[in-house]
Amino acid sequence: MLLFAALVSGSYTVGALTVPHIGPAAVNALRFVFAVPLMGVAAALVLSGRVPPPRAPWRFAILGALMAVFFVTMFVALRLTDPVSTGAVFTLLPVLAAVFGLLFVGEVPRPLVVVSLAFAGAGAVWAIFRGDLDALLSFDVGAGELLFFVGVACHAAYAPLVKRFNRGEPVIAFTFWTLLATGVCIGLYGAREIAQTDWAALPGPVWLAVAYLSVFTTAGSFFLLQFAALRLPAAKVLAYNYLTPVFVILYEGLLGHGWASPGVLAGALATVAGLAVMALAPDR
Repeated sequence: MLLFAALVSGSYTVGALTVPHIGPAAVNALRFVFAVPLMGVAAALVLSGRVPPPRAPWRFAILGALMAVFFVTMFVALRLTDPVSTGAVFTLLPVLAAVFGLLFVGEVPRPLVVVSLAFAGAGAVWAIFRGDLDALLSFDVGAGELLFFVGVACHAAYAPLVKRFNRGEPVIAFTFWTLLATGVCIGLYGAREIAQTDWAALPGPVWLAVAYLSVFTTAGSFFLLQFAALRLPAAKVLAYNYLTPVFVILYEGLLGHGWASPGVLAGALATVAGLAVMALAPDR
């Protein structure tokens, strides 16, 4: 999950290249257009040339719909509110995952895990608000935040449902069918925007960004998430998303875009410390 967090965090820096040239629904659909065949080929190679057909396809329809709602609400919410507010709502993900883990698969997190999650979450919130207490206190819940909360709840339900729905299928095959279902849902939602996009006019950097998003933050991250979801409690799996601000700070600094203030770095270090304790704590 450390690798998962590192790959997903890179999408914020890389994805910024696409913003002036292509709409959010179109770029998300495009990443799945490339990611699904890539995962299909990988699955066929690993599984001796044949990806087994999905048993009970409704499982993948549900999982795909959940992740599609998350992606769609994230971009729609960003039109209604600011990234700081959406980032604050996102910190509810591990808490909601713990609740769904209890409801769907009977996972009861240890007290040490709960405390470390709270500590890591506080550090993530501090980093998101750039160490500005006034900005934190002035946080206002509006339509964008409420909409994104629905998406975050869907994402939180995803991890325990992977464990609940898996019927012994190889992880790579399970990932392929989930990716396909997610891509279909996003394609249906963004059909108009996809049709209106001038694909031939897209500059080279956009295609490079899409390649990264397709390989690493779609096919790669879905596989890592499902691999971990079958082995770790849901709260632990999704808690690694708290590292997103930490990796973004690191990437932006290494790329010469400037380092975060000491207050933000303190929040990032608190997040790392909390997650380190959580990782070492027993799962049950």
